[in-house]
Amino acid sequence: MKFMAMCSSGLGSSFLVEMNIKKALDTIGFSDYEVTHSDLGGASTNDADLFIVGRDLEDAASGFEPRILLDSIIDQNELETKLRDHLSANGLI
Repeated sequence: MKFMAMCSSGLGSSFLVEMNIKKALDTIGFSDYEVTHSDLGGASTNDADLFIVGRDLEDAASGFEPRILLDSIIDQNELETKLRDHLSANGLI
């Protein structure tokens, strides 16, 4: 499964979220995944199976589905909970 963290510039914050996604997936026990990061302008809706973006970019990322909106991109617990909920709801864990 492919995950993509996105931010407005595709540099620091999306890379941070990418690293945190990997940690969260390992903690959840999910395997066989690929995680990347990108800026909104450089991403395509076909680049991932799930997009993760900060709530501040909700409108700009409206075409990227399915997606997880983070209230805080540095809150590891929020990320892990939302990933677990999404994976569980889709029968992946």
